[in-house]
Amino acid sequence: MYHNRYLYNLATDKAKGIRAGVLKAVLLVLSLVYGLLIRVARSLQKLCAVRLDCTVISVGNITVGGTGKTALVQTIARFLKSQGHVVCVLSRGFRKGGGNECPATACETMGDEPCMISENMPDIPVLVSPDRVSAAIRAIRQFKADTIILDDGFQQWRLRKDLEVVTVDASNPFGNRHMLPRGLLRQPLSTLAEADVFVMTNSYEPRVSSDLRTSLVRINPRAVIVEATHTASEYYPLADRRRALSVEALQGKSVVAFCGIGNPDSFKWTLENIGVSIAGWFSFPDHHPYTGEDIESLMHPHGGQAPSMLVTTQKDAVRIPAGVREKYGRQIFVIAVDLDFKDEKKRFFDRLLRVYPV
Repeated sequence: MYHNRYLYNLATDKAKGIRAGVLKAVLLVLSLVYGLLIRVARSLQKLCAVRLDCTVISVGNITVGGTGKTALVQTIARFLKSQGHVVCVLSRGFRKGGGNECPATACETMGDEPCMISENMPDIPVLVSPDRVSAAIRAIRQFKADTIILDDGFQQWRLRKDLEVVTVDASNPFGNRHMLPRGLLRQPLSTLAEADVFVMTNSYEPRVSSDLRTSLVRINPRAVIVEATHTASEYYPLADRRRALSVEALQGKSVVAFCGIGNPDSFKWTLENIGVSIAGWFSFPDHHPYTGEDIESLMHPHGGQAPSMLVTTQKDAVRIPAGVREKYGRQIFVIAVDLDFKDEKKRFFDRLLRVYPV
């Protein structure tokens, strides 16, 4: 979404001028229509929502763009598996066509996020399909799942959920509070009242986090609210993940970074927190399918010398073509990140376990 930068600037009120003002007025009308359609679709689908014979945990958000959902899905899946549960992850994916509940095995056919989850957790099945109901039924029948995690599930109303976890980006929680396409909201703010847990991601500034917490309590006083930041855990050459090293070895190094994710600033913050010096920065659209030419331009900017170290995210790494991996796999490094819940991890995990019978 929002590959058109000017449309994004309109939705975030960064675009100024008479032309922008006229377009914003048009987009506002369209957002009112979109909001009405969302309310109707949501009401109809919730009326006939399916109850599964397993626990359903949804991880989603209310805005377009990256809010840290994928890292949270992995955290939840690993924890529940450690507690003895049989977990499957369901994702819609960003693949081209197809409607089968295929296990996520290739970025080109399944999308970068489910492919990355599958690589990071090879012992947990990841099913990709726009039809979450049929995929869930398959997960139960084929993998004997007792727990299903819906990746990007807040807008999935056809399944009854046992826990609704919503991630909110503390650096830009609701945009300008308008719905698409005038703003960034995917559904009305009032629907946050249905959340059971809020995870405030990119929570780096105490004052900002405190103000957001106050707003969330006002919308939904019953929900558990925890804060989290993305913390680099290790890094490894693209060619060989087994050669992972501690990120402490990167402190003081100069790197050139590139990414194509929903919130590129979060990757920049992660690098800065490591203590590296960012000598070059390249941002691509979210889900950008890298080509050999893209990587060549990064490795040899303006035909010059290759950077001493080129780094990217795990989500970007799975979108780099195999041929490029073979050629530059030892010169491109991948930064792996985990969620740091500060001092609220136990509170968060305790809330997860409450959905299971004692």
